Amino acid sequence: MISNWRKRRAGRRASKNQERPEGNLDMEVTIPTHFRCPISLELMKDPVTLSTGITYDRESIETWIESGNQTCPVTNQVLRSLDQIPNHAIRKMIQDWCVENRSFGVERIPTPRIPVTPFEVSQILSRITDAARRGDQSGCQELVVKIKNLGKESERNKRCIVGNGTGRVLAATFEAFAAASFEKNTDVLEEILSALTWMLPLDLEAQSYLGLPAPLRCMVWFSKSGGLSGRQNAVLVLKELSSDQRHVSLLARTEGASEALVKLIKEPICPTATKASLVVIYRMVSSSVSSDKIRSRFVDMDLISLLLDILVDSDKSLCEKALGVLDGLCSCQEAREKAYAHALTMPVLVKKILRISDLATEFTVSILWKLCKNKKIDEGSILVEALQVGAFQKLLLLLQVGCGERTKEKATELLKLLNLYRGKLECIDSMDFKELRRPF
Repeated sequence: MISNWRKRRAGRRASKNQERPEGNLDMEVTIPTHFRCPISLELMKDPVTLSTGITYDRESIETWIESGNQTCPVTNQVLRSLDQIPNHAIRKMIQDWCVENRSFGVERIPTPRIPVTPFEVSQILSRITDAARRGDQSGCQELVVKIKNLGKESERNKRCIVGNGTGRVLAATFEAFAAASFEKNTDVLEEILSALTWMLPLDLEAQSYLGLPAPLRCMVWFSKSGGLSGRQNAVLVLKELSSDQRHVSLLARTEGASEALVKLIKEPICPTATKASLVVIYRMVSSSVSSDKIRSRFVDMDLISLLLDILVDSDKSLCEKALGVLDGLCSCQEAREKAYAHALTMPVLVKKILRISDLATEFTVSILWKLCKNKKIDEGSILVEALQVGAFQKLLLLLQVGCGERTKEKATELLKLLNLYRGKLECIDSMDFKELRRPF
């Protein structure tokens, strides 16, 4: 009786399955327990077995071990060996199960590649060094592409590649080909730059190679005249190098560097490249050894106008960097005069106080302080304009809210200067703005 009922029920299920349209993603599929990783509880994509006999997904167990754990998560036994043996039997069963359930939207897991080993990485790097020594551009490029492809296969491969000194070898190779002739070795140099971007941050030895005159000239050339990816990769590496003041000084003296950086802002290719360019410029104009000559060079390229355009409508990170550069530039008289002459300067700066971040507010107050304290032409006119756009109220509110000590000192000094002109001007409720409610 029960047997007949089960047969009829199974028959009804079979008929329903036949009627169900293929690719129905609304049906919930239950993953078999032995196909799930005991750590993530997700379907295993690369099952490996430990010395305890328990199978895990490779990524999950590697994360567990790299966190400092030396025991099996399931049995809690101390691992006699950290070797991970691929479980091909389970992986094949999972793939078959995926194929059987593809009508429910289950995709077949790809057959995982064998992870790269430190020995294999060292072998490739040795061949790259030999190829660079011979000046073999095509051979070296082929090996760099191989390194990049291995890195794309998995995060584990990336860590193995980076952790075995690849950045240093590629930096030395880049310097060798750049010194020989970067015009003739463009292809291999571009491949190396592309690989270096996912190895950041670079160690000091790698930076020392890239910070030499020939590599810097090469990266400046890529930033200005390369393709889209070449320009982005070059400025990202320049950003990394600019964290060292020695490299900043040499970059500032490199022909075409300023033009290349401004071009990335004037003709943006992506937000990442624009932000990287702003960071490099900021370090060039804000360091203790920066000269007014360097700042004037950027001012002559109309960078002030470009920065103000960015400030009108950009995200937090971009605005912070633009304000930082503007603050650095305004340390020279030429930049202050250029900023004062621009119609957007005062309205935009006052609007940014307390609107973006504490860092942006600090930069903004510093810029206003430099403009108001160092203005030599039309004495008082810039203070009147600041009052007209609500600077007094904003600075007063800033002191009430709280800020850093240096910013507080500058804001207090600005308020004293502005107060001298308040009697001559109704800040907001003048005849022109009496009925206007402005969102300060």
